[in-house]
Amino acid sequence: MHHANKIELLASESRSRLDQDLVRERQVVADKMGISTKPLYPSIFLAFFFLGVFLPGTVWSSFTIEDEKKLGKEFYEKLQKNNLLLQNESANHYLSLLGKRILAHGEGVLFDFRFSVIRSSAINAFATPGGYVYVNQGLINLVETESELAGVLAHEIAHVNGRHIAENIARSKKISITTLAAILAGAFLGGGGEATAAVASFSLATATSLSLKYSREQEEAADRTGFSYLIASGYDGKSMLDFLKIMRRYEYYSNSVPSYFLTHPGTEERSHYIDALLQTANYREGARQINGNLRRIQILLLLDTKSPDINLPYFQKEWKGRPDDPDTLYGLAVTEDKLGMTREAIEHFRRALQLSPNDQDILRDMGTALFKLGHFDEAARHLRSAVILRKDDADANVYLGKTLVALGDLNGALALYQQMEVIRPNDPEIHYNLAIVYGKTGQTGYSHYYFALYFKNKGKTDSALFHLKAAERKFPPDHPKLIEIKKEIDSLRL
Repeated sequence: MHHANKIELLASESRSRLDQDLVRERQVVADKMGISTKPLYPSIFLAFFFLGVFLPGTVWSSFTIEDEKKLGKEFYEKLQKNNLLLQNESANHYLSLLGKRILAHGEGVLFDFRFSVIRSSAINAFATPGGYVYVNQGLINLVETESELAGVLAHEIAHVNGRHIAENIARSKKISITTLAAILAGAFLGGGGEATAAVASFSLATATSLSLKYSREQEEAADRTGFSYLIASGYDGKSMLDFLKIMRRYEYYSNSVPSYFLTHPGTEERSHYIDALLQTANYREGARQINGNLRRIQILLLLDTKSPDINLPYFQKEWKGRPDDPDTLYGLAVTEDKLGMTREAIEHFRRALQLSPNDQDILRDMGTALFKLGHFDEAARHLRSAVILRKDDADANVYLGKTLVALGDLNGALALYQQMEVIRPNDPEIHYNLAIVYGKTGQTGYSHYYFALYFKNKGKTDSALFHLKAAERKFPPDHPKLIEIKKEIDSLRL
């Protein structure tokens, strides 16, 4: 899709849906906090739940690297606990691949970095202390090339390595850690006048003049360092400038200021600065993509975050313009399968697989659709191919195991799930299917044990204890499994 058309479409969608998304995000956080959402902006609630991160009496005398790690970790855990991080393995893996490539060509790396996708349609990316880099799904869906996304990551990595947040914190000697956490939430997860006012009312007087948003000098430093990271990684340095131009066009079409501009000031000056770097830094054109697969990631994000009813007309329209694009066909097929249009989905999966024969996503989801139709032999063939391509894919392994059970190969299913338990020891879906297969093979002690682990993970203590006690009765007194069972019982009774 042409840049301007794509931006105009995204802007149009944002005008009709962004407010709904923000209200929904606000309501999720507010419900967990047990407070009303009527008078306040969503960022305020994010700021509120960060107020409890640290001890209120603590004051910084200096902000060390260990302090940064602690604050970044607390921030990450709060985001995770409140379901603000998107749990899409493919998207997070892709983002991490780009980030690790940039880090491999960077200098002065101080932290073990973690890259995550924020569950938000707002156009933003930010880094927090300790090496945590976050990209909103809205930004990932906006970029046109992998190198543009890599440029965003390079810029954020440069902020972290430059310890720019630590510099800002150090300017205020009297700020409490409680206030810092609240302002961090307000600054990077929306910000704005109302959020700032709300945070200030809960903080020390000095907090009203503190801003964690970057200065123009820090933005230029991050651009300069990020630019060097980007081109050293083999990407096209011009992509940093291209991304800022896309953001400007988005602002023009949407009649609103993207949140990226609010947390990264001086964008017009940055464009001129990056352009000057391109003219004076002995620039050579680099790659627009190295890992590839950006469009697939964008489609996976749509499938993960938009309803099938919304996605169906979108993919049908895209398919008319891209009849031989396997990514579009894949998105259409998955959407049809979710809507119960399984036969139509399989037809489109087959066409997509013809265009991309060794595509792990297509093989897995086509195998799953075939399983639902009861075509077990063909399903097993596709699912086995998917597992060979990616051994740790939980969905492919779970459905392959189900298919083997349907075909009567209980030993094969059991061996498969046992292997997956080693790779994913805390996956409740693996525990549930182990319980089913052990039950079918007559090993009721193990069946009860894995049902107990499944219910424990789901927070159903009574059910877990019931199955643990049943498992305890099934094993002889000298069986080594009893030690694990008793430990589980004791942990649940605490």
